[in-house]
Amino acid sequence: MSFLQRTRIAARAARFGNGRAGAAALVAATLLCGTAPALADVAFDRWVDRFWPVAREAGVSQNTYRRAFQGVTPDPDTIRLMNKQSEFVKPIWDYLDSAVSDTRVEKGREMLATYSRELAVIEQRYGVDREAVVAIWGMETNYGSFMGEHYVVRALATLAYAAPRRQEFWTRELVTALKIIDDGHVAPERMEGSWAGAMGHTQFMPSSWKQYSSDYDGDGRHDIWTNIPDALASTANYLKRHGWQTGKTWGYEVQLPRGFDYTLADTEKTLGEWARLGIRRTGGRDFPRPSDNAELVLPAGAAGPAFLMLRNFFVIKRYNNATAYALAVGHLADRVRGGGPFVQPWQRDALPLSRPQTEELQTLLNRRGFSVGAADGQVGPATRRGIRAYQRAAGLIPDGYASVALLERISAGR
Repeated sequence: MSFLQRTRIAARAARFGNGRAGAAALVAATLLCGTAPALADVAFDRWVDRFWPVAREAGVSQNTYRRAFQGVTPDPDTIRLMNKQSEFVKPIWDYLDSAVSDTRVEKGREMLATYSRELAVIEQRYGVDREAVVAIWGMETNYGSFMGEHYVVRALATLAYAAPRRQEFWTRELVTALKIIDDGHVAPERMEGSWAGAMGHTQFMPSSWKQYSSDYDGDGRHDIWTNIPDALASTANYLKRHGWQTGKTWGYEVQLPRGFDYTLADTEKTLGEWARLGIRRTGGRDFPRPSDNAELVLPAGAAGPAFLMLRNFFVIKRYNNATAYALAVGHLADRVRGGGPFVQPWQRDALPLSRPQTEELQTLLNRRGFSVGAADGQVGPATRRGIRAYQRAAGLIPDGYASVALLERISAGR
């Protein structure tokens, strides 16, 4: 059915009122259950027609809108992944094993050589280490080998239509994606990305593309899908705009002294102050700039390596707000540069908790008088403080690490 035919149908349907909320619930239910796809498509078509004035007001042409939505139906994979609640959390050591594999390191070195001229320009232009840029490229799409298999307009339209939460966000992202097409930066058929709308070689959401994408070669297009230098320059610009400190690293693996006070984790001091507390870099080298501020991060508590993280680590987290991700990017950058693996081993039996397990732990800690706030399944500063208080009372190392063993202990009433 053509856009204009759908428009006429929508005009007749509009006399019966706006059924967006009910239709969204209907399509979500039918997609999840795998039934009545034709009915779901009709409801979605009506939503697409009603969305046209929103896009038009933002400056999207009717021709672009027609092209962008030609043949588009709701994306069942987007709905499935949106509603997926994982019961399993990958331990950080397993995550790093795959994220910073020897294969990925070697490929990263190849990419450094292949794009050495472009990366030199990017490094000079933005002040961001080329290895960090390449590491994000490797982490996001394995150097462009897999940029996602979803048409971004379809994924975002599905979310704007049927998502139970953040519909305003998805609506803004969809409008921005349509504007990107309308302005000629990419053809609809090349706008590929993730189920949630992250796009191109380094996986920018449309809003991030709008704010931070770059035109490396000056051709008037910010093409992060088919123009690798544009994508790499965009990533460097993103990091720079979020506060990347030129010439500085992301952090250091460190050795803690015997009897260290683990309650100092997650606090910030200068590197010189940490050194006076007995913390040393693995390998025995000195910190090059003792006045730099750094935060002590223990990704697996006492059961793994310790790190002093500098400003650039937290800039990487602006790209993906996960400690494991930022650690992997920093470590991959170092390995691509020629560095070696981490010195200290992970205790691979110290398994972390899933979100439901974390909620259970939080509930139990609150009941025992070790306040952690709301049992939301997320380990933040309040939860770590509560865990440390319990660990001190139980005679354990107060590292604040939420592990399966800790949950089993407190569940047993010990």
